[in-house]
Amino acid sequence: MTSATGTYHWPVMVSEVLESLGVHPGGTYIDCTLGDGGHSVAILEAAAGPGPTGEHGRLLGLDADPEAIVATTARLDSYGGSAVLVNTNFEHLGQTAASQGFIPADGVLFDLGLSSRQLDAEDRGFSFKRPASLDMRFSAEGELTADYIVNEWPEEDLANLIYKFGEEPKSRKIAKAIVRNRTIVDAKHLGDVVARASGYRKGRTHPATRTFQALRIGVNHEIESLQAGLGQAASVLDGGGRLVTISYHSLEDREIKRFVVGSDQMKAVVKKVIRPSKAEVERNPRSRSAKLRVVERLIPESDDSRVR
Repeated sequence: MTSATGTYHWPVMVSEVLESLGVHPGGTYIDCTLGDGGHSVAILEAAAGPGPTGEHGRLLGLDADPEAIVATTARLDSYGGSAVLVNTNFEHLGQTAASQGFIPADGVLFDLGLSSRQLDAEDRGFSFKRPASLDMRFSAEGELTADYIVNEWPEEDLANLIYKFGEEPKSRKIAKAIVRNRTIVDAKHLGDVVARASGYRKGRTHPATRTFQALRIGVNHEIESLQAGLGQAASVLDGGGRLVTISYHSLEDREIKRFVVGSDQMKAVVKKVIRPSKAEVERNPRSRSAKLRVVERLIPESDDSRVR
């Protein structure tokens, strides 16, 4: 996806996101995973109202990656004060929304995938295709890196992490190979070691995909952050407001389902997950594993006369 200001990540299921959020003119929305701003732009456009005198909506964009804030600020500059961007993890959703005046919100979005910019970065180590340093941190403020895990952790701890966060059945064999080949110098080296150790044939999914996923999740404490962010969504949303999530692997989706089932303030709007169309997957293969879920905050009994 390109624009006058550069090349951007293709946002996933844009029309489905707008419909699921119920975006309307003048609405207030929070994009918890700003990335390159694709969803945010679409939300702002849909919330702007008809014509130049239409009622403008407002959007709060959060991202733990400071590079995402820098990359997207210029893109959203034309929206002026309608767009507020904050460099923070969505585990601080409630506090940030309150300090920026975005409570109550009409809709909250979590798109949990990596952006193409992150995957293609030469110095982040998210991709096994490049000899990049094994960093994998979303923010430089984090102390733990993938390099430290891969080269310093005991074999058993490494195997447990790969199994837990990558759901990799060959985790012990892979961990043994990593330890045997230390020092692992970069992401491509790690990818090659894992591919050889796994014994998987290279197909649509690279043999190192689950291992890299596990390392990224462990480095950034993603599951804990997701639990915290989801837990704060109900307090941020207005009654009848929508929470839309897009997950890309079973661990994330499982946490989302657990949150909905365990919440007495939220209910599922659509029982089944929404998947990208065949045309979208052909245009953007990285969208193929996306699962969109829609839940709504219940209107409190004291406010049951409110009409959305």
